[in-house]
Amino acid sequence: MARFPPLMISLDHRTSPKPEEFPSELEGLRMTKQRREVLSVIMNDRDHPTANDVFARAKDRMPTISLATVYNCLEALVSHRLVKQVNFERESSRYCPNLADHCHFQDENSGTIHDVVFKKGVKLEDFLELPQGTEISHLEISLKGSFGK
Repeated sequence: MARFPPLMISLDHRTSPKPEEFPSELEGLRMTKQRREVLSVIMNDRDHPTANDVFARAKDRMPTISLATVYNCLEALVSHRLVKQVNFERESSRYCPNLADHCHFQDENSGTIHDVVFKKGVKLEDFLELPQGTEISHLEISLKGSFGK
């Protein structure tokens, strides 16, 4: 099955599809009403919400959804590679709709997480001493700090 149509991975939240616009199946995962809502929440604001954030936002449109259902939906979406799970040390997991290779920067002052893209043409081998023959199957780089004045 094909990846998302380009508009679904757009970083512009104004082009994010509404829950009812998602196909009935994505990446081999049947898209239930609840999964559509959870995915829509993650794609709408793109602020790397926690499961509790997703639950609170989904509950506005779907009052009967439970926190357990949100966790189950998130697990399914992550395992089918429809969203990325982002972890910063011992903090709650966050969820990211950006499926392109990128890093995350967390502003220690506000807690806000930002997507950081690689400059065009830069390869991991350009700044990492990887053992010969290494094949990268998963990329997860998290940075913490604050914005300079």
